[in-house]
Amino acid sequence: MDIKGQAAIVTGGASGLGAATARALAAAGAKVALFDVNAKAAAEVAIDINGIAVTCDVADSASAEAAIKRATADHGPARILVNCAGVGPAKRIVGRDGPMPLADFERVIRINLIGTFNMMRLVAADMQKLEPFADGERGLIVSTASVAAYEGQVGQSAYASSKGGVAALTMPAAREFAQFGIRVMAIAPGIFATPMLTALPQETQDSLGASVPFPKRLGLPDEYAKLVLHCIHNTYLNGEVIRLDGALRMPPR
Repeated sequence: MDIKGQAAIVTGGASGLGAATARALAAAGAKVALFDVNAKAAAEVAIDINGIAVTCDVADSASAEAAIKRATADHGPARILVNCAGVGPAKRIVGRDGPMPLADFERVIRINLIGTFNMMRLVAADMQKLEPFADGERGLIVSTASVAAYEGQVGQSAYASSKGGVAALTMPAAREFAQFGIRVMAIAPGIFATPMLTALPQETQDSLGASVPFPKRLGLPDEYAKLVLHCIHNTYLNGEVIRLDGALRMPPR
């Protein structure tokens, strides 16, 4: 797909992987709508890239529908959806204070997995009505999984479960949407220099980076964004979860 002139939605676009992806899409000529609960931060990125910022709770049906309606009014129906919204708090299933509160597990699943599914179902419904390109393609959905989907660490039960769900969702969605020319991909990042990690002491960041086989550093949000662009350009990529991790395999702790 040629990115220039296409409408794109990026969830979690206010920071980290989402902001880097929004900037890369805009630089490639896309009309970008940033969906985020952090309206102020999203607006700052939107101003920089001449896009629009829309306040959105991706896991809430009404909120997502209203946000998509707003983005469509400004840019037209999206042909590109990139799901980056997510949270990753660490908590043991049974910790010193007893069992993890069920509400904590539900919150992570709600945002990371249900939010991804919610956006996918709503945007895909609009994509199916679009005129196909010459090769039959109508659009692309890229979701964000994680290496935790495969090697979840102690304390990552909720996060790993949610990202495992995103990974597992990719193939059935790709198979279902194939008849409409809509591709579905997912990227599973390793340890990336997102705000959550860059807030840690430099010594901790260096230690985490050194655990990566090569290159021995944290991943850069721009590297995630470059892979999203490649997924858009390469039409034969479909139904796959791509690890982006420098050959990292996470230890138990």
